[in-house]
Amino acid sequence: MMESGVPVCHTCGEHVGLNVNGEPFVACHECNFPICKSCFEYDLKEGRKACLRCGSPYDENLLDDVEKATGDQSTMAAHLNKSQDVGIHARHISSVSTLDSEMAEDNGNSIWKNRVESWKEKKNKKKKPATTKVEREAEIPPEQQMEDKPAPDASQPLSTIIPIPKSRLAPYRTVIIMRLIILGLFFHYRVTNPVDSAFGLWLTSVICEIWFAFSWVLDQFPKWYPVNRETYIDRLSARYEREGEPDELAAVDFFVSTVDPLKEPPLITANTVLSILALDYPVDKVSCYISDDGAAMLTFESLVETADFARKWVPFCKKFSIEPRAPEFYFSQKIDYLKDKVQPSFVKERRAMKRDYEEYKIRINALVAKAQKTPDEGWTMQDGTSWPGNNPRDHPGMIQVFLGYSGARDIEGNELPRLVYVSREKRPGYQHHKKAGAENALVRVSAVLTNAPFILNLDCDHYVNNSKAVREAMCFLMDPQVGRDVCYVQFPQRFDGIDRSDRYANRNTVFFDVNMKGLDGIQGPVYVGTGCVFNRQALYGYGPPSMPSFPKSSSSSCSCCCPGKKEPKDPSELYRDAKREELDAAIFNLREIDNYDEYERSMLISQTSFEKTFGLSSVFIESTLMENGGVAESANPSTLIKEAIHVISCGYEEKTAWGKEIGWIYGSVTEDILTGFKVHCRGWRSIYCMPLRPAFKGSAPINLSDRLHQVLRWALGSVEIFLSRHCPLWYGFGGGRLKWLQRLAYINTIVYPFTSLPLIAYCSLPAICLLTGKFIIPTLSNLASVLFLGLFLSIIVTAVLELRWSGVSIEDLWRNEQFWVIGGVSAHLFAVFQGFLKMLAGIDTNFTVTAKAADDADFGELYIVKWTTLLIPPTTLLIVNMVGVVAGFSDALNKGYEAWGPLFGKVFFSFWVILHLYPFLKGLMGRQNRTPTIVVLWSVLLASVFSLVWVRINPFVSTADSTTVSQSCISIDC
Repeated sequence: MMESGVPVCHTCGEHVGLNVNGEPFVACHECNFPICKSCFEYDLKEGRKACLRCGSPYDENLLDDVEKATGDQSTMAAHLNKSQDVGIHARHISSVSTLDSEMAEDNGNSIWKNRVESWKEKKNKKKKPATTKVEREAEIPPEQQMEDKPAPDASQPLSTIIPIPKSRLAPYRTVIIMRLIILGLFFHYRVTNPVDSAFGLWLTSVICEIWFAFSWVLDQFPKWYPVNRETYIDRLSARYEREGEPDELAAVDFFVSTVDPLKEPPLITANTVLSILALDYPVDKVSCYISDDGAAMLTFESLVETADFARKWVPFCKKFSIEPRAPEFYFSQKIDYLKDKVQPSFVKERRAMKRDYEEYKIRINALVAKAQKTPDEGWTMQDGTSWPGNNPRDHPGMIQVFLGYSGARDIEGNELPRLVYVSREKRPGYQHHKKAGAENALVRVSAVLTNAPFILNLDCDHYVNNSKAVREAMCFLMDPQVGRDVCYVQFPQRFDGIDRSDRYANRNTVFFDVNMKGLDGIQGPVYVGTGCVFNRQALYGYGPPSMPSFPKSSSSSCSCCCPGKKEPKDPSELYRDAKREELDAAIFNLREIDNYDEYERSMLISQTSFEKTFGLSSVFIESTLMENGGVAESANPSTLIKEAIHVISCGYEEKTAWGKEIGWIYGSVTEDILTGFKVHCRGWRSIYCMPLRPAFKGSAPINLSDRLHQVLRWALGSVEIFLSRHCPLWYGFGGGRLKWLQRLAYINTIVYPFTSLPLIAYCSLPAICLLTGKFIIPTLSNLASVLFLGLFLSIIVTAVLELRWSGVSIEDLWRNEQFWVIGGVSAHLFAVFQGFLKMLAGIDTNFTVTAKAADDADFGELYIVKWTTLLIPPTTLLIVNMVGVVAGFSDALNKGYEAWGPLFGKVFFSFWVILHLYPFLKGLMGRQNRTPTIVVLWSVLLASVFSLVWVRINPFVSTADSTTVSQSCISIDC
């Protein structure tokens, strides 16, 4: 099967295999469309009996041959085919015991005994010929087969890639190559033409420019293959929501995390929860888990009110198909809410619903007002007992199911999605790993209670803006041709409440509309922490189904450079390889037991090896082996709740792989980048989904100080990854599963904070040149002028062509460029020093929760200036450059006409810095032009000292002139 002459399957990328005659397998003799046996059998199971390319029906004789070949397989191969899967070539794991046995036996060893017995039974039953779907369909009358056939659209792909037109992409790539050539010539000129009179300044500038060029390469080349994608929700419904048949859409568990309800207002979190509960998705397939990592009674009580209001809000949303389904943002829209509404009762019901929501807001506001002052004895619940979370750092685990159980229905009697409150146990002396630890606790709780195959995590301030967002993601994850290797589907972040000019580049438009599209054409976008739908199996550390297994340990030392020739294997070896392919992904080390049979192999995969990975919970371990998710209907809810409490205990993760190889990865405050990097290193790919209506919307800190602190946290996380074992510079090379352009992108995400060092030096050079009268560039020749002109033109043309294919506006590009400088000389600089202090001295930095609410006035918080040390470096740069401009003009006036020529180059350089820092200057002034006194004092002091030192070292008046002036002054008789 590994022969070079065998074609490769167009669907899964594997060899198509051989038929019974030893010839390459061909499914369609009309167009010879390459498709392997496994994909062909899957098409038959899905009811597709026609070629995907030409539409010709498959040959009946071929169906008989496939059926015959299936019947002749060995015991383990038959077991492999009978295993249930999610997608094509999905990971096959032996059948596990049901949750009934888990509930009946507290001893975990019974689970593995049941598993072994089930394998024995399967071996005995194998002797009986398996009845394939083709045989069953042959027994059905043709009339009934016609009725059961799916709609024509159901057999079509659920999504498609829309490549960027070559007319836009080819010039873009050409200019990038030309820019590289010009950069090479430019650096050759800079290095071979030093400035002897200002050698230190010249050397500093060259080093800075080389680093900037390196940073540009890291940022530019991952955008080499940008793509767009289009989804077909109607085809998804036609395939998985057939009329008269059970719904086959996959279940989704939603994770919403919150910490401090006084910084993350409960009303904002409640709107996120309500938008999830009102999704356009089957209610029995939606479960919403709220992680309260602060164990606040305010969050719990607000959820009680939210669950009660949801009984009215959810049916109203679904009845009138309103968007968005977060009430605060729906009622605040300044649009014609009657557009496209035809029901006569809509106006009356909307007014009633708005009144109900306002009353609900009053109740939430009353809870917030009450929570401002904590009683000395702590909070007390309605039944008189003390609130278990009075000490947020020392409390037991808490779980409360509000909706989704018998009797919890809306006002129209319909079932509601499940809503679960979770607060994990916290005790002194345990490391809780902040948000990443909370997310991992939700992974385990949801696996025990609902175990949906997909997970969607949201920040508490990101509500669902598009009720069909989950369907958009399912068009990728449930597509057999696309979803088998997809670890997650990432949506772009969109924001409300940002000022029109987006002064501090809060929208991050360039990143989400340019960089992420480029990554989607390689191995997929990076994980950004929210608005992401995960494949649960990817979080458990498994590799993608179609990825070949890692080489054996005996040849691992040379596997990267000298792969050995593989010999054909019998079916039992193929089965062992297929199983090892998944279990070997950084979790189960089964390489040393290749020669054991299935029974011995099952005994060697002991419960202990699973417990070392997933923890001491037999119920959770069983859930990790259920690819389709779900729990047994006969499972006892109270027993499941007890097990869920167990898996969120503070010591559960000790001596396990949680945070190291599975779940959200620990070691950085930006756990999102680290987690996405780990799954990409295993060979998974991700998808970037950009529906016309934004899927999710959130709030961003529009205040300057809060924005800088947010950027500081992101940059600090990147520095932590750079200093960890997971650094993309050296991690993940062994398997060769991370594409090199994808690695460049990850390297860029962890080295960009270090650009602050050359950037702050480069922004200081204009002022130094103006104060000293020196310059970093010698007198330009004609060739040098052409090089400088060509470099500037290539930069401009690259930006224009990038705007052309991405659709980003020039204003967004300029704001991004400005804040790159502002953040680089402030937050990024502090992040570098804090990261090294943490590594060398063990000084940890506290995670500051960004405020999620603004003032009542429009953009009122935009003009508030809060004291922070991050404001000092950019303020100093501004003042120094302004002083330098004044000093430069004064010097030119003293020296005469010949000094004005060199002055323009220096002033242009200085104005480049001032223009980039202009939004910072506006934010510093505020609405009333008020600035914290300490900022002004420190900045003026540093700028004055800096200027006076340079004046003292190299005054504008020469020594000879100074002596002449002194003698003339003495001779004057005053």
